Amino acid sequence: MSHREDDEAIARELREKQKFSMAGAIGRSAGGAMKGASPIPRREQAVMSTIQWMEQHLRDSSGALKALLKRRIKAQAAIAEAHLEQPQRALMEIIQPLLENPAALHEFTRQVDVKWGEMFDERPHFQQPGQKAHPEDEYTHDSVRQDLEKLFKAARLA
Repeated sequence: MSHREDDEAIARELREKQKFSMAGAIGRSAGGAMKGASPIPRREQAVMSTIQWMEQHLRDSSGALKALLKRRIKAQAAIAEAHLEQPQRALMEIIQPLLENPAALHEFTRQVDVKWGEMFDERPHFQQPGQKAHPEDEYTHDSVRQDLEKLFKAARLA
């Protein structure tokens, strides 16, 4: 008798001595269905992977820009899921519309300013399109664009 046959005989004997239960029957029928699979849904894995990649490659001392990018990644989870194995590609696809559309970038920068104000309980400085930024404004249209361009470039080179 082989080891496999021995194992099967032992398992059969144990089952014969157990009382029947629905939970046990379901467990036996599932067998190794989850063997090797993650209990975390694929979409959630992709979002977390994309966020982790972004956090490792973006310098943001206050954290407001990272917070808004996290929110954007979560809102576009389908993009992250489509690039599960290459989270940097998902990030590129999520950032590109901001870089290509000045109005979208200005609105995104305004949202980052709002988040900064919430985080530090201070009134943010809102830069208007075409106007010079306030000297104390940490997140200007140019600074956010430059940070996103650096992140995009890092993702493209990865």
